[in-house]
Amino acid sequence: MIFYKRTLAFSLGIIFVAALSYVFIYVFILKNGRTRDGDATAGPIDQPAASGPAGRVEETPLPVKAVIVERGDLVIRIKSPGEAFTEKKTLIKAELPGVVKEVKAEEGKRVRAGEVLVVLDDRSFRLRLEKAEAERLSRLSEMLLENPFADTERKSPGPMTEEIRLSNEEFEKAASRLAVGEIGRAEFDKVRNAHEVLLIQAGLKKDEVQAAVKGLTQAEIEVAMAVLELDKTKVLAPFEGIVTGVKISAGESVGPGQDLFTLVDIREIRVEARVLESEIGRIRTGREADLRFAAYPDRVFRGKVKAVSPVVDPETRTCGVHIVFDNPSGEIKPGMHAEVEIEAEIFKDRLLVPQETVLLRGGRKLVFVVENGLAKWRHIEPGLENERFVEVLEGVKEGDEIITDGHLTLAHDAEVKIVE
Repeated sequence: MIFYKRTLAFSLGIIFVAALSYVFIYVFILKNGRTRDGDATAGPIDQPAASGPAGRVEETPLPVKAVIVERGDLVIRIKSPGEAFTEKKTLIKAELPGVVKEVKAEEGKRVRAGEVLVVLDDRSFRLRLEKAEAERLSRLSEMLLENPFADTERKSPGPMTEEIRLSNEEFEKAASRLAVGEIGRAEFDKVRNAHEVLLIQAGLKKDEVQAAVKGLTQAEIEVAMAVLELDKTKVLAPFEGIVTGVKISAGESVGPGQDLFTLVDIREIRVEARVLESEIGRIRTGREADLRFAAYPDRVFRGKVKAVSPVVDPETRTCGVHIVFDNPSGEIKPGMHAEVEIEAEIFKDRLLVPQETVLLRGGRKLVFVVENGLAKWRHIEPGLENERFVEVLEGVKEGDEIITDGHLTLAHDAEVKIVE
């Protein structure tokens, strides 16, 4: 036990001596390091700050964007959802029973007014027309049967022959003009009837006259009806537009009233916006409107208010406002949803600044005006405003240059540089 205590005391003594030696050596080295070379290393050397010629620190102007304060019209707009539609949209139906011979209507095809789009087999209708024509001729002949050739005996062959030649030329000319649509059926019938009367009087239709029976007026009506039915075997485009919803094919039998296809004209589009009844009194026809569609998020289409509905929907308490705009390339399709902004009120000749120029500091609104390269704040008294502009009643004047970008952290009298 005595041996253990002696050993422990001896070990502690050695540790104590080693610690004193370490402290002595550290102090000695530190003292020599500071006194070596005298004052040359007596302390850290301070470097002078960079300065200008006069010793003042130069500031770099802050880049900002600016606009000139101008007068203009302040437009207050009403926002509303809307839906695009077209007034020229027609479902074309068959008017006659028959078999489809040819379908020229194709989905998405742009067609002209009067263009043939569907053709029905017309053989039976042509036969009906020929039968009606024969009946009409017989009735016309009967009318002249009582004195069939009296006028022929009183006319010399020369003048009658010349008159027939001229009448024949006029008849052929009328037939040609009818074929190209220059004259109507009524005008052609008048020329034809005069020509046939002249032929009958000249005795050139003696056989037909002898076989004629009564009923000219009814016969002419039958002819007109046969012509009408024959014309209806060709389904024409009633106006210029685009074909959609084709529902028939060649060889198919159709009946009267059966759907064939739909024709739409989207060169002019209307949008019906639903405006609250509390705001409808501010809408006027002729006012402009901005329209935005999801298919073209970066574009704004301009239209005009065409009409305001005289009726308010009792369920939604809204009123329909119709806006019309040109759509020559057909980008906007009927049924598209639109976000509409309609000009409601226009305040003329107001001093305006952009919304982004106005800051709020200390509970007051201000703008930064650039004067001699310095940004100076000006407290303003705002008036009316919309989403883009604020009317200024006091604080700036027309022609002042105010900062629009880079001014959020500016201080008064800060040096600035206007950039584009």
